[in-house]
Amino acid sequence: MRNFALFIMLSLLAATTSSCMGLRQINELAIVSAVGLDVGEKPGSVKLSAQIMRPADVRGQTGAPSGGTGEPIYSVSAEGDSIFDAIRNLGRFTSRRVYWAHNFLIVMHENYARRGIGDMVDFFTRNRELRMNTWVAVTPDSPDELISTITGIEVVPGEAVDRLFRYNMVTGLAVGSNMMNLEEQFLSSSAQPVIAKLQLMPRGISNKKPEEHGSLKQVELTGAAAFREDRMVGWLSPEETRGLLFFVHDYLSGVEPVSCPNNGSMATLEFKQARLSVYPSVRDKEPEFRIRLSTEADIVENGCGISLAAYRRELEGELSDALRAKIVAVLKKAQKDYRTDILKLGDRLRNRYPIEWSRLRGRWTDAFSEAEMKVEVKTTIKSTALRTSRRDIH
Repeated sequence: MRNFALFIMLSLLAATTSSCMGLRQINELAIVSAVGLDVGEKPGSVKLSAQIMRPADVRGQTGAPSGGTGEPIYSVSAEGDSIFDAIRNLGRFTSRRVYWAHNFLIVMHENYARRGIGDMVDFFTRNRELRMNTWVAVTPDSPDELISTITGIEVVPGEAVDRLFRYNMVTGLAVGSNMMNLEEQFLSSSAQPVIAKLQLMPRGISNKKPEEHGSLKQVELTGAAAFREDRMVGWLSPEETRGLLFFVHDYLSGVEPVSCPNNGSMATLEFKQARLSVYPSVRDKEPEFRIRLSTEADIVENGCGISLAAYRRELEGELSDALRAKIVAVLKKAQKDYRTDILKLGDRLRNRYPIEWSRLRGRWTDAFSEAEMKVEVKTTIKSTALRTSRRDIH
């Protein structure tokens, strides 16, 4: 009797455990590593391009034996009335089910972004396979060409762009736009989306075909696209993007060349842990903002040929002016040119003055565009490095 009861208990336990019912073999999947979105030929339609990995050839490129064709990826595209319709139409060209769990990048053409990206955000946030840390970018070039371009030292182009984003986040040169913070910006009552810019640049050099120097292309991460609601309204230059990063990233670091006090040469300063503080206020029922940036810096390259200890204050002033110019540039572009709060100033006002925000919320675009901004920058050079002077070179 005891054995029978044990048998029944084990049978019930086995019925609740997982099985291989939902198992998907890798050779049955089309694993997407990057996807491009563009406007289709039919008005209102979508052209979707997918970069699909060949697992055997990706493995072979890293040194393991492979029986594949040698190309680590292949690209395929289809059009549809919606994103999901375009994905279904990929079935005409692929023999496997499209699988999104390993996707690194979603890149949209400028025309698609200007038309509106609400459908993209809605579809990919509903997709249970897609990771929310997938990078999102806008390009003025062809998305299907961009996701097919080998760049960097990675085998898979999508993975190369993933590494490009991660490295530029460290150096403070690019906006780290992914699905998670894009959805957050869409849900915000004040902050507007800003998305990184990718473009193709003719700078590549092939060790197999060195005569093609300048004709090969590589992917460059530079600048950003500014949005109002779900529509792109314009580009930010690399300088304006650096100013933007002070608002949206904490403790930003970077490098800034400044003019030497005694000649036309340059000294290079590395600033670290730059912290931006925003102090909102309301006067005469209108918002005002005092913006203060503080940072420390080291001299990492001295082209001045003089002892820099005596010129510390001048160099600090040069660095402060350079960083302030970037902040002022992005403020002008956001306030006057695009009239869109990509700087999250509305969020800061709402947190400090919730009652005033409830009054300004309905006309925040106008209030933000006319708000008075006061910008202060304080820099401190911690060290003039071990060498304060150098020998003259004859």
